[in-house]
Amino acid sequence: MKFELTATDSGSSARCGKIFTDHGVIETPIFMPVGTLGTVKAVFHRDLKEDIKAQIILGNTYHLYLRPGTEILKKAGGLHKFSSWDGPILTDSGGYQVFSLSEKRKLTNEGCTFSSHIDGSKHLFSPEGVVDIQRIIGADIIMALDECPPGDSTHDYAKKSLKLTQAWLERGCSHFDATEPLYGYSQAYFPIIQGCVYPDLRREAAEHVVSLDREGYAIGGLSVGEPTEQMYEMLEVVTPILPKDKPRYLMGVGTPGNILEGIARGIDMFDCVMPTRNARNGMIFTSEGIINIRNKKWADDFSPLDSNGVSFVDKTYSKAYLRHLFIAQEILGAQIASEHNLAFYLWLVREAAKHIKEGDFSTWKSVMVKKLETKL
Repeated sequence: MKFELTATDSGSSARCGKIFTDHGVIETPIFMPVGTLGTVKAVFHRDLKEDIKAQIILGNTYHLYLRPGTEILKKAGGLHKFSSWDGPILTDSGGYQVFSLSEKRKLTNEGCTFSSHIDGSKHLFSPEGVVDIQRIIGADIIMALDECPPGDSTHDYAKKSLKLTQAWLERGCSHFDATEPLYGYSQAYFPIIQGCVYPDLRREAAEHVVSLDREGYAIGGLSVGEPTEQMYEMLEVVTPILPKDKPRYLMGVGTPGNILEGIARGIDMFDCVMPTRNARNGMIFTSEGIINIRNKKWADDFSPLDSNGVSFVDKTYSKAYLRHLFIAQEILGAQIASEHNLAFYLWLVREAAKHIKEGDFSTWKSVMVKKLETKL
């Protein structure tokens, strides 16, 4: 995997680039739709490519390991062939999912033992084992095993957690370098920077991952309960330490406004379940603000979902029709809403890139963030 920086913004740390993988080129800044179980919920791969214009999607190691399992994935030739997606894929290590099972897991130097949420069976995720699983899944970009401490962790706990993450990372790097991809194309290995909301720990974590000289770097453990401003402060601590010629991935973030603020602080890659999860509950993101499509005010509004014609669904479906589908509990409503929100997120990062290249990103962002947070 290679990264090429193509443009920078004079008024902020925002930048554009290209990530070259064996399954295609990814233009950054980029939002990556989340396909936890090998599917972006309620969305056809055809629509992801043609209408939403997704360049890369995510899978999750924890969930795919448990179901369908590594044996099936290996027989299929990896997740690309199993799911019929021929573009780039990134997989999270499953660490966040495992650590959210606080009553069903135990941390040791060896790794993390946990009970499956499906049948209660016992499993171990070690730094080496997670590399092996992701080799079998076959993602283009794979994540190191880490512990994700809660946003309200004490400094002492966060420090101990970081030491464990760093020890696991060094073992994971060694194992990744000692093994080969299984399906004839290359894979990249990203460390995850932890440290909770403590600048000294974040700085230490960033310096440690840079010393390992990987293809890219992820920032984890944010948007997990801490105030938004603290998240931005941690980005301002971390991103100046990271090399300019490597991509930076902010994990699990977030709202459209969060994404623009992250871009302004030098982040290249984002993912979040928000556009699809919130879509299934009737929240529609638009370039003018947020719509709760269940509200009666939309019952006779026959205008497109976004007045600026952001996504393909705007050309066909009105607010009134989409509201009708939700009130009637028709499955098509969730599909239309999901595709619209994903198309909007991808439009937003393309617009950000355009304004970075045109030199007015900061001015555009300050106006856009206010609009994005407006409830219509």
